[in-house]
Amino acid sequence: MRYIILKTEDLISLEVLYKNSGDNSIRRHSHCLLLSHQGRTITDLANIFDVNRRTIERWLDSWSKNGVDSLPILPGRGVKTRLVGYEVEVAKQLEVHNRNLKNVLEYFNKELDIKICLKTLQNFLKVTGL
Repeated sequence: MRYIILKTEDLISLEVLYKNSGDNSIRRHSHCLLLSHQGRTITDLANIFDVNRRTIERWLDSWSKNGVDSLPILPGRGVKTRLVGYEVEVAKQLEVHNRNLKNVLEYFNKELDIKICLKTLQNFLKVTGL
């Protein structure tokens, strides 16, 4: 059995984060740490949060190492877009094809052998501001 023993200031800050944070992952991690401090086992916490035991162990290990900085999910997760590095080429193709995205998709598929869907291209344009 393994529990997190929190200091008073950590306890207060976790309670505030649990009640007021706009990020669901921060609320879940905070709640998990508060329950662990109350004496709940890792198995109980895994059942409460519907995650694997190992996930709870990682949350507790991360708290031990980094404290409050361990609560948010770090950026960089998920699938990376295939168009990173092709911003100039995308802008050029948008001008050539008069912003017709289907022609731009066809160009990338035939010329550069990059297969992407329309939604991926739209999201890329939104993120890069093209």
